This record gives sequence, structure tokens and C-alpha cells, in this order.
Amino acid sequence: MSSSSRRTSHSVALTRLAQVSALALAATLVGCQSTRQLDESDSVRAHNYQARIKHKPAPLLVKPVEQAPQDVWERMRQGFALQDSIDVNPRIEQQRLWFASNPTFIESAGERGSLYLHYIVERLEERDMPLELALLPAIESAYNPMAYSRASAAGMWQFMPATGRHFNLRQTNFYDGRRDITASTNAALDYLTRLHDMFNGDWLLALAAYNSGEGTVSRAIERNERLGLPTDYWNLPLPQETRDYVPKLLALSQVVLTPEAYGVNLNPIANEPYFEAVAINDRLDLSRVAAFANIDEDELIQLNPAFKKRMTVDGPKQLLVPTAKAQLLSDSLSNLNPEQLVALQPNKAVFARAVAETRAPVAARSYRVKRGDNLGAIAKANRVSVKDIKRWNRMSGNSLRAGQVLALRGGNAPSAAGNRVASSGKRTTQYKVRKGDSLYLVAKRFNVEMKHLKRWNPRSGHALKPGQTLTVYLSH
Repeated sequence: MSSSSRRTSHSVALTRLAQVSALALAATLVGCQSTRQLDESDSVRAHNYQARIKHKPAPLLVKPVEQAPQDVWERMRQGFALQDSIDVNPRIEQQRLWFASNPTFIESAGERGSLYLHYIVERLEERDMPLELALLPAIESAYNPMAYSRASAAGMWQFMPATGRHFNLRQTNFYDGRRDITASTNAALDYLTRLHDMFNGDWLLALAAYNSGEGTVSRAIERNERLGLPTDYWNLPLPQETRDYVPKLLALSQVVLTPEAYGVNLNPIANEPYFEAVAINDRLDLSRVAAFANIDEDELIQLNPAFKKRMTVDGPKQLLVPTAKAQLLSDSLSNLNPEQLVALQPNKAVFARAVAETRAPVAARSYRVKRGDNLGAIAKANRVSVKDIKRWNRMSGNSLRAGQVLALRGGNAPSAAGNRVASSGKRTTQYKVRKGDSLYLVAKRFNVEMKHLKRWNPRSGHALKPGQTLTVYLSH
């Protein structure tokens, strides 16, 4: 049976299992966040020809070339490799029921991870590793690169200090490589590869060791060997957190495989790079870079969280920026002299064309989709292109749903009066902050500018608290 057939059969089985599992959702389940304690010590095809063929040859069947998925979630599903050997398992079932009971956890984590998932998936594919591993940061940190645990683990992949240093993740007063998106991802994959080799190609044991340390898992295996007991992951006497850790990842991957069966709504993530690395030679102030290149400051911080004081000190000589801004920033930095780099004043000659091109898009507005709308009609009415609408809203397809809010820029830009905050042409909505929210994520969710969200909520502070209420103004 082909891998795609196995995935299809598995998806059907999971859907049926989810329908049965829904009967058990009345039970209260408690999910626990992992706080890892890492072990610090250690073709040419063959053709058959027949002469003098007397019968009419059968028609040649050409297998259609599969198109690359437009959505990173679908690309991830196609690379799942840990599901085929798993039968019905009560430990996985318990975790899956928790995810089904808490769909906002997956939805919020997926929204936060949308900046990083394409990069993670590409690195995993390059190493031929199971793409379920792209979900590991969801378990570790909910894709929060600034996460810290009580045990001093840090970053999206939750490296302990010594383990981070072992994998060349530098840690100073200005820079923490454990929070570096690209460096920590590559270090995590190096670590997982080493653990996979150490435990004879068993990914479940490798994952258990990633959580509790290779020494803990090795000692559990040795104990079972002495007692004549099985030494697979499911039979090892491991800490409770580690006993839950692997089932949690497998359960999450099953929910991602068929999210609709669990009432989970995963927003599509365009299957294209979200960011590019721009080479830098001098120390830069991230706030000034954001203003300099017309990049949302919070977004720039989310892409470069390793710079603890928002200055490019002690880290790699590169800055991650949204793909659409990369070439402009790279060209501009190369035309600045050292004095300008310190002060970071815009070079008018370099930016004259860029300012003319971006002045209209800066005035963002939104449009709420009505029943019967399509991208072509919306683009025509607003004098913009379909391609631009899809780019501004990071859409991989053309489908719309009634009530969806689209970000629009340029074209029929609203007047200055229409751009005033809380103008009469907007309606007010109240949003209750959820765990893991940030001003950037809330602004992105409602397709509004973060500076407006801050202005509407002057007492909110930069760090949001669950239960806090924010005022958001939406265009009709």
C-alpha cells in the first residue's frame, strides 16, 4: 500500500475514532505543559522489451505529477511518518481528547507558528525527518520563541543552558541563541538526529530523550533488559511528564491530520518562505530598522527574538525580515556609511522610489466579505489586484467565507478623515485576551495595524494578560 493510501486510510480511521471519542468529552481533562529537564552530561528503471509483439500494446498509463501543496499544513501532513505503526492507544486517546476539548490552544499556536512553520518544515524535509517533528515546538512552547520555563529552558525548542551551549547556541547578556529562530531550529534537529542514531532509529525513544535526557531513557531501557521486559517506549518506566510527552505529540499530529473531525480551525499558511536573512555588518537598533524599512516593529522582534536588548550585538551577522522587505533592506544597508548605520537615518536617494511605492499601502484598511463575494470582484471594486489581496492576507487559495475580514491597501485609499482612529465609519468590538496572545497576534487576527491597537487601548501595556479586554475598531 502506498504512503498516500496509508495516510488516507489513517485519516478515515481517525475521523471515525474522533466521532466515537466525542462521547467522552464530558470528562474533565487536564493538560500539562512540558518543562524539559535535559540530561546535561552527555532509478534507473529497467525496461522489458519483447521482440515481434503480435498483440496490440496496452496504452501507456502516465502517473500525473503531484502539485506542491499551497498550504504548509497540507505539506506537513504529506510528510507524516510516525502514524503508520500506531494502533489505538489510550495514552494517545487521552491527549487527543484534551486537544479536541481545547481547540483554541492549537489555533492560537498555529497562528503564532505561521511565521516559522515553513522554515521548520523545509529543514526537516532536507534531512528526511518525519514532519510530525514540526509540531514539537507547539508542545514545547506553543511556538513562542521568547518562552522560558521554571527549569531555565528557553526558546521555541526549550533548550536548557548547557545543552544549548553544547549545540553552539551562544548565550550572553545581549543575545540568546536558544531564542534564535534559525539557529535553535537547526540545533534542535541536530540534537534529535543524534538521539535518533543513539536509540537505533527509534523516533519515539529519541523524542522521550529530548524531553527527559538520554541518560533517563538509557537507564530505563537497561532496567527493563535486566527484568526481561520490553524496551520499547510504551513499556519503559519513565517520568510522568515523559510518559505524556510522546502521546501528546502523536495526538496533536492526528488532530492536525484531520482537524475538521475535532472541531479545530487551522488557518491556511502559504507554502512559501515568510522571512529571509539579510546580511548586516554593524550593530543595529531593531526599533530603528523597523521604522527604516517600514516593518511592523513587533513582527521584526518576533523574527529576531534572540537579541535580548533589541540591538544586534553578539549574534550572527544577519537579520530576519519579511520576504517582501528583504531586498529593499539589503540594498539600502549596502548604501549606508558606518555613521548612518549607527544613527540609522534613512538614505533619501535609496528610498525615494520605495517611499513612492509604499506610501499608499501604509494606509491599511479592511473589508468584510459578504455572501457571494469573490476575490476578482473585491479587487476590481477597490482598484487593486487579486495577487496583492492574497499577499496582504497571506492567502494560499481563492476561497472566501462570509464575515471574513480582508486587509486592503492602496487603490481607493480612504481619506484622512476616514483613517482617523475610532471614526464613525467603524464599528467597535471587544476582544477577550487568551493565553499566549500578544498585541501583534491580536492585530493580525483582526487585520488592523498594531499602532492603532495600542492607541485604542492605551492602558493595555505591552504584555497582555488572559481575560483582559481590548477594544478593536473594524470597518463595516
